[in-house]
Amino acid sequence: MKLLFELSGENPTLPFAELACVGTILEERLQVAVVKCPDPEKAKRLAMAQVVLEYLGECEPHIPAFKNLLKELAVTTTRTFAGRAKKVHGRCNEHNPSSQQEFERVIGDMISGPVSLNNPETEYRAILSEDKCYFGRVLFSINRSGYDARNPGKRDFFHPGVMMPRMARTLANIAGVQSGDRVLDPFCGTGGILIEAELLGATAIGSDFDPLMVLGSRQNVLQASLMLADATQLPFQDHSIDSVVTDLPYGQSVCIKKADTMDNLYADALGEIARVLKKGRRAVVVTHRDISGIARQHMTVLQQHEQRVHKSLTRRVLVLGH
Repeated sequence: MKLLFELSGENPTLPFAELACVGTILEERLQVAVVKCPDPEKAKRLAMAQVVLEYLGECEPHIPAFKNLLKELAVTTTRTFAGRAKKVHGRCNEHNPSSQQEFERVIGDMISGPVSLNNPETEYRAILSEDKCYFGRVLFSINRSGYDARNPGKRDFFHPGVMMPRMARTLANIAGVQSGDRVLDPFCGTGGILIEAELLGATAIGSDFDPLMVLGSRQNVLQASLMLADATQLPFQDHSIDSVVTDLPYGQSVCIKKADTMDNLYADALGEIARVLKKGRRAVVVTHRDISGIARQHMTVLQQHEQRVHKSLTRRVLVLGH
C-alpha cells in the first residue's frame, strides 16, 4: 500500500531513516515522505512520524493544480469528513502563495459527501512541502504520549544524561529490531534502549561495566537479561545477536578500566560488536563525536546522523553493518 507520512521536525534525517523499518521510501520532502508499505499497522511503532495517510495523489502546490487533482480523483464518501491543510515550514512559502484555508475550502467543495468540521469520521489532508502538495486520507495519528509516560525521570532508577525514549525507539527502529530478535545494548546504563526493544517484542540483553548501572537497570526493565560485563570482552558467541543498539560512554563520569583510553574502548567495543552481530544485520551506535574512522576498521558505515541535544552536546549516530 502506498502511504503518506507526516513527519516530526525534530531532526532532518532520522525520521526518514526510521521509515525503512516499515517500507520503501519512494519520495521525500521536508517532513513528508511517500512510502510503499505492505502493512500500515506497523507504522505505529515509529517514534518520529506523526500522521499516517493513505496516499491519494500529488500536484504542484497551488490552487489550480490542486483543483485539477481533486477533479481527477473524484473522491466520494458516505462518511462525514473534514478537509485539513498543512504548510510545512521551510521553503514551502516560496512555492505556495495560497493560504491553508484556501486548500481546505477546495477539499470541502470538491469531495462529494457530508462535511463535519467538529466531529468528522474521516479526514482528508493536503500537506504542502517545498515544491509539492501531497493529498491523502488520514488512517491514524501516531500516539506519542507513551514516550512521555516513559520519561527517564519517572523511572525507579535515574541517572543524568540518559537518552530520551523517542530517540531510543528511533534507533531501535533504524537497527531493524523485529519481534523475537535478540537485541544487545553493551553499555545499557539505566536500560532505556532495552525498554524500547522489549516493547517491540524483542528479547533484550543488557550489559554494563558499572555495577550500579546493572542494579539500576534491573529496577527499570521488566524482562531483559542483565549482566555485569566488559564491552571489550562480551560473553556471547560469534554472530549470535540480531541487533545492537547502544549509546557509547562519553567521558570522565563513566566507569571504564583505568588502562583504557576512550579511543581504545571504542575500537575494542566495536570489534566485539562486529563479532557478535549476525551477518546482514545492523548495529546502531551513538557517541559525542565522529568515530566513523574507528568504526570503519571493524564494520561498514551505512549511515551517519547528528542530533543536537544542547549547546555542548551533539549526538553522532552511526548505522553499521557487515
